[in-house]
Amino acid sequence: MRQSTSKRVLVTGGAGFLGSHLCERLLADGHEVLCVDNYFTGSRHNIVHLMDHPDFELLRHDITWPLYVEVDQIYNLACPASPVHYQHDPVQTTKTSVLGAINMLGLAKRLRARILQASTSEVYGDPDVHPQPEDYRGNVNTTGPRACYDEGKRCAETLFFDYHRQHGLPIKVVRIFNTYGPRMHPNDGRVVSNFIVQALQGRPLTIYGDGSQTRSFCYVDDLIEGFVRFMDTPEQHTGPLNLGNPGEFTIRELADMVIRLTNSSSKIIAKPLPQDDPKQRRPDIARAKALLDWEPKVRLEEGLKRTIAYFDRALDRHELARAAE
Repeated sequence: MRQSTSKRVLVTGGAGFLGSHLCERLLADGHEVLCVDNYFTGSRHNIVHLMDHPDFELLRHDITWPLYVEVDQIYNLACPASPVHYQHDPVQTTKTSVLGAINMLGLAKRLRARILQASTSEVYGDPDVHPQPEDYRGNVNTTGPRACYDEGKRCAETLFFDYHRQHGLPIKVVRIFNTYGPRMHPNDGRVVSNFIVQALQGRPLTIYGDGSQTRSFCYVDDLIEGFVRFMDTPEQHTGPLNLGNPGEFTIRELADMVIRLTNSSSKIIAKPLPQDDPKQRRPDIARAKALLDWEPKVRLEEGLKRTIAYFDRALDRHELARAAE
């Protein structure tokens, strides 16, 4: 029997890494889910196990075009999130962030639906404040190769808060820090997936610079828990809200851990540091702790074991080889 609190929920980017996990969680919580994706970086493979669920619906659509559906809540996750993908077509990346936000906000306004924006720690740029609290305004290069994503997401946040102020729209804005787990794209250029694929193939693990730059890695289940809890908070809590793991590791430490956990014979090689690559990244999650009683529970080593098992099980070596080409 359907729960009386059940809602019809739209998840844009629902066939992507984070979106597929969110769809799964929402269905488990008893909601109807409309998954929307244009498959630029998402994949039907990520949600094929949900296709026969009676409360799951899939729609192929690009949110740079208006969408006319009836829902109670919207999670706006649609946008390529790794440098390899968002720099492939930077103009389209900006359009997805900005026009996509306008279209989803317009839909939410018509329906008076609560809407959550998946923003990013990239709005902080290469930070000169560490760790990064939500009131830090960032250090972003507006003309660099990462700006299509960084500035697109910053503009999307502006639109969300202006719709809230001008139209009283119930919004939630989360800033996602590095997240990893099963269903990551093997060729997305992110450090966790790069290292795992390289280690499983016995190829050298590529670090940039001397590997001393730091990142904080949040397991996907912890992030999704934060999403759901924040969406359910009272309307006056709009964010922005950092969601991520405050545990901080150097890139070289991560490489060493992946090699050990995969029992790989891979070596580590260094290449020049890309332009505007942040030297350090760690969230201040004091607000999330206080508001949501939330903090990550999955330790990096345990999360890596689960992610490695996914890559090893779900992708045979030939598929990994093709993905890495």
